[in-house]
Amino acid sequence: MCITRRGERGSKDDVPPPTPLSALPCGLYSWRHSDSSRRAMSQETAYIFDATSANFDQQVIDKSFDQPVLVDFWAEWCAPCKVLMPLLQQITESYQGELLLAKVNCDAEPDVVSRFGIRSLPTVVLFKDGQPVDGFAGAQPESEIRKILEQHVVMPPPPAADPLKQAQALFAESRFSEAEAVLKQLLGEDNTNAAALILYARCLAERGELSEARAVLDAVTGDAHKAELAGAKAQLTFLAEAATLPDAAELKSRLAQNPQDDEAAHQLAIQQLSRQQYEAALDGLLKLFIRNRNYAEGLPHKTLLQVFDLQGNDHPLVTAYRRKLFAALY
Repeated sequence: MCITRRGERGSKDDVPPPTPLSALPCGLYSWRHSDSSRRAMSQETAYIFDATSANFDQQVIDKSFDQPVLVDFWAEWCAPCKVLMPLLQQITESYQGELLLAKVNCDAEPDVVSRFGIRSLPTVVLFKDGQPVDGFAGAQPESEIRKILEQHVVMPPPPAADPLKQAQALFAESRFSEAEAVLKQLLGEDNTNAAALILYARCLAERGELSEARAVLDAVTGDAHKAELAGAKAQLTFLAEAATLPDAAELKSRLAQNPQDDEAAHQLAIQQLSRQQYEAALDGLLKLFIRNRNYAEGLPHKTLLQVFDLQGNDHPLVTAYRRKLFAALY
């Protein structure tokens, strides 16, 4: 029976016979068989699998009618094979399912080797529509492999960038106007996006538009982003309060004269928070809490919790200072 689509039977008159591998563009040369280890060099994935004499027709020939299948003939003793295979795996994954990679361990599968006349390792053959259509022998650079593949396989377009993640990255770099522009476009498509609204409000707050920022936060509904909302409101509180306090230089001078000045310590932390100097602020607040946790009816503790909301539970500073606060409490 000749090579056809899975489930179809045909005659030699219906489908051309497989192209001999010796007719492929690259030359094939003699190779020496070895009885070395037959274990596979890597695990299988959705697009990468081992091919054997028992499953070759189903896994390679049949599947090649749906998407091209790259077949890597390798052996454990073959040093160039060990260099080439990880590269082939990486390239295959980059095609996101538009290309499959079948690995044939030549020591374990002599019947497949004989069937296709493999005479050197590594040998790589591309199957498409049931036929070998291209290939190469020996380890090749990625650019050359991709050049071969692009003649037969369409590379899928890169996934579109997530605008929210893009805005978050810009905000983290203090590029607030750029983040705001991305968020405006995103909110133009969906003005109920809570995460985008919260981040947009934080951008407004960073450039001093506190009233506008509050109005945006008031439009956030639902509890899905409760912690982020609390953090954004804390940011507004810090910025508004900082505007009414002495500047940082004056507060540092007061503390230099009197390290026990609790008011100056707390106010300096607020000024630092308004300038995104989070670690310095957390350190000062924790020291104040340890020294006088009851200052202003527990204000150091309350402020620490506000900063935790502002930074988010996954932030490394929050993790570290939660642990320190817990140790101070107990």
